Amino acid sequence: MSQLKKTIGPMALVAVGAAGIIGSSFLYLTSDFFAEFGLGGTVFGMILATVFAGCVALAISELTSSFPRAGGELVFSYVAFNRGTGFIVGWLLIGIFTGIVAFYVTAAGFLVSTVAPGMNSIPLYSIGGKTVFLPVLALGIVLMLFMLAINWFGASLSFRLQLVLFLAMVVIGIVVVAVGFGAGSIDNFWPMFDASLADGSSPLSQSVSFILPALGFLTGFSIVAVMAEEAAVPAGRIGKIVVVAVMIAGAFYTVIFAATGFVLPWQETAGLDSGTIDAFKVAGFPVISWAAFSIGVIGILTTFIAVFSSVSRLIFSLARVGLLPRILSRVDERTGAPRPALIFTALVGLGLGWIGPGGLVWFLDIGGVNVSLVWIFTVGAFYRMRYKYPHLERPYRVRFVWVPAIGAIVGAALIVVSLIPGTGMELRWPAEYIMLVAWWALGAVLWFAAPRRQTPEESLRGLLGDHHDLLAAAGRDRAPVPAGSDASGPDAGNRHDQLVGES
Repeated sequence: MSQLKKTIGPMALVAVGAAGIIGSSFLYLTSDFFAEFGLGGTVFGMILATVFAGCVALAISELTSSFPRAGGELVFSYVAFNRGTGFIVGWLLIGIFTGIVAFYVTAAGFLVSTVAPGMNSIPLYSIGGKTVFLPVLALGIVLMLFMLAINWFGASLSFRLQLVLFLAMVVIGIVVVAVGFGAGSIDNFWPMFDASLADGSSPLSQSVSFILPALGFLTGFSIVAVMAEEAAVPAGRIGKIVVVAVMIAGAFYTVIFAATGFVLPWQETAGLDSGTIDAFKVAGFPVISWAAFSIGVIGILTTFIAVFSSVSRLIFSLARVGLLPRILSRVDERTGAPRPALIFTALVGLGLGWIGPGGLVWFLDIGGVNVSLVWIFTVGAFYRMRYKYPHLERPYRVRFVWVPAIGAIVGAALIVVSLIPGTGMELRWPAEYIMLVAWWALGAVLWFAAPRRQTPEESLRGLLGDHHDLLAAAGRDRAPVPAGSDASGPDAGNRHDQLVGES
C-alpha cells in the first residue's frame, strides 16, 4: 500500500495552512474593495467571512483528528457516505486548487509587472480581455518547474521553505501595520461607511456583500487536512491547527486592510491603481510600499507551494482507491514523494496556465461555488460521522455541535446567489456557467471510466490504512475502544477482532 512519509512539523503545518491561504491579489485589489464596499464593508465583511469559515474549519478539525490521511474532505465524505460522494468531493477540490495553481502561472508575472513594466512586452494573445505576454508566461513556467523540483524529494524541503517564507511574511506584515497605524490618522479612517457606495446600501449590506469575495481569499484552510498524512504532529493538534490557520489568515487580511485605511484617507485609496502598495507610496512611505509589495511576492510563493502540494495529494488519494489510474498513486520509496501525481499536477497547471488571468479568473469564480459545495458535504460528513460512529476516537472534539451547521447554511446561500441571475453576485454568463457544467461533466466521465479494480471495502482500507480497523470497531453497534488503550498501536487489529466478537 502506498504511504506518504511524516516529514511536516507543527510550525511548518501552521505555515501550510495560514500562508497557503494568504495570497497576493488582496494587496492591489484593496482599491477596488474600498471603492465598492467602503473601508467598513471590507473590514467587517472579512471578519464575518473569517467567522463563517471558522465554523466549517471546526468540522474539518474534528474529522482530521480522527482520519489524518491524504485527501482531507475527500476521505471524510468517503467514510461518512460512500465512494461516489468521496469522488465528488475530491473532484471538486481538485478543480478548486487546480484553478489556483493555473492562475498563479500568470498572476506572478502580473504582480512583477507593476514594478517592472518590461514584463508587459512581446504580446502573445488575448483571452477574456487580458493580453498574455511572453515574459509573464515564461516566469510562470519557471515557477511551476521550481514547485515540481522542491516537491520532488518529498514534502520536507518545500514546507521548510514554506515556514521560512511565512515567518518573513509575518515580520514584514507587522512592520507595515505598525507604520500604518502609527503614522496614519484616525481621521483617514472615519467615516468607515459611505452611503454613496453600492447604490446607497446600508453598512450591514456593504459588509455582507463583501463576504463572498472575502471567502474566496480564505479558501485553502483545508490544505492542512489534505496534507495531514505527512504531518509529524499528534492528531489532536492537527485538528487545532486547521482552526488556527483560518484565524491567522483572517486576522492578517483584516489588519492590513485597516492599516491601509489609517495611512491614507480610504476614499483616496479607492481611486488608486494598486491598493495598499500605492497607498503607502502616496502617503510618503516608499520603503513600506515595497514591503507591502514583498508580502505579495511571498504570498504567491507560499500559496503556490501549498496548493501545488495539495492537488498532487488529492490526485494521489483518488488513485490510491482506484478512482484514477493506479500509476498516479505510486510513491518514491526513498523520499515518500508521490512523483507521478506531482508531474501530472505540473502538466495540468501549465496546460491551463497559458489561458492567462483573463480566462483563469473564471476558474476562481466557479471555485467559489465548488468551495460552497465542499462545505456542505463536509459539514454533512461531520454530523453523519457523529451518528454513524459514536465511539470513534476524536482527539479533537467540537464542543458546540451546532456551530458547523452555520457554515453549511452560508455555503448553501452562496450557491444560490452565485447561480441565480440577478443577485448581483452571480457567475458571469455564459463562460463561467459553461465551465462549471463542463468540469462536473468531466468528473462524471472520469467516474464512469475509473478502473475500479478494488471493492468498496478494499478501497476504504486503502484510503484509511491503519485507521480502518478502528473505524469498524467504532460503529453504532460496536463497543467503544477501552479508555486508556493505545488505539493506534500495532495490536489495533487484534482489539478490533475482540471487540467485534464481544458485540
